[in-house]
Amino acid sequence: MKTKSFLELADVKAIAAAAEAEALKNNWAVTIAIADDAGNLLWLQRLDGAAALSSHIAPAKAHTAAMGRRESKVYEDIINGGRTAFLTAPAVQGLLEGGVPIVKDGQVIGAVGVSGVKSNEDAQIAKAGIAAIGL
Repeated sequence: MKTKSFLELADVKAIAAAAEAEALKNNWAVTIAIADDAGNLLWLQRLDGAAALSSHIAPAKAHTAAMGRRESKVYEDIINGGRTAFLTAPAVQGLLEGGVPIVKDGQVIGAVGVSGVKSNEDAQIAKAGIAAIGL
């Protein structure tokens, strides 16, 4: 039987703080969502000035990255590459760049989703958050 790591509240808080710091450093108003490995929401933080819609998009990006075990950008690229039928995949939302899985020892233990600025900037914020826990 394998042993599996998981996100603890201290990890979630550290990720959220680092992601917030990255956003504030760049004056980006975003929503930050952190999910467990099953895509269940653990944290949602909407910074001042972030659009209301971002509070729906960020968790969807985190969910997609966690469940798909890859960055949500992969799915955006698939669709932009012409495979629009992927839009019919069940229970898949947040098919935009900005969802990044949290990987430890080759296993996805959660994901961060960010929404509110350009998609590559959303991903930058998510990765800065994940880096705070050494992953």
